[in-house]
Amino acid sequence: MKLRKPKMILIDVDGTLVDSVPDLAYCVDEMMKQLDMPERGEAAVRNWVGNGVERLVRRALINTLDGEPDEALFDKAYPIFLDLYAENTSKRSLLYPGVREGLDYLKAQGYRLGCVTNKAAQFTIPLLKDLGVHDDFESIVCGDTLPKRKPDPLPLLYSAETLGVKPGDSLMLGDSVSDVKAARAAGFQIICMSYGYNHGVDIRESNPDAVIDSMAELKNLL
Repeated sequence: MKLRKPKMILIDVDGTLVDSVPDLAYCVDEMMKQLDMPERGEAAVRNWVGNGVERLVRRALINTLDGEPDEALFDKAYPIFLDLYAENTSKRSLLYPGVREGLDYLKAQGYRLGCVTNKAAQFTIPLLKDLGVHDDFESIVCGDTLPKRKPDPLPLLYSAETLGVKPGDSLMLGDSVSDVKAARAAGFQIICMSYGYNHGVDIRESNPDAVIDSMAELKNLL
């Protein structure tokens, strides 16, 4: 399908621009070792990511997507994870194939580009810099920039206001149901990547406006 041509495109980080699971899985397993608990492995972590690192740690401790660990255990585990992830934010993470090509195309076409992620700024900024995409964005809104984060529409609306673009002239590029919910609530169009992190559920079930396999495909859609 052809989409309305936007003026601004906001792009998610984990599961859209960056495959960050290898680093997150390494940190989860190292944390579990320090707690004398079983390692969880990359396949499990791939299913748990997408709602911030605190939620990831809680899921790792109980070895499932939903539920809550013992708070005393979480209070012990969380600082261990944060220390590990501070040292391992981008050692194993990679841009997905087509990302650089897609960003270059969007910039050449004159789109305003912003980044909206639920990942905290202390991890997002170094990751984007290390992978060479930080300077592609005019605006970067992280999970702790504002009082609310995706699926709330606030980060998207704030970004639109910052760049002086109306929501109706804006597009979100993401990979999860939280991206779709945020975009719909903000009045944005939404394109999703087929390869991202959506807890094992096909993102097509959330009915985004389009689903693509690579950011290089954007030139065929816009």
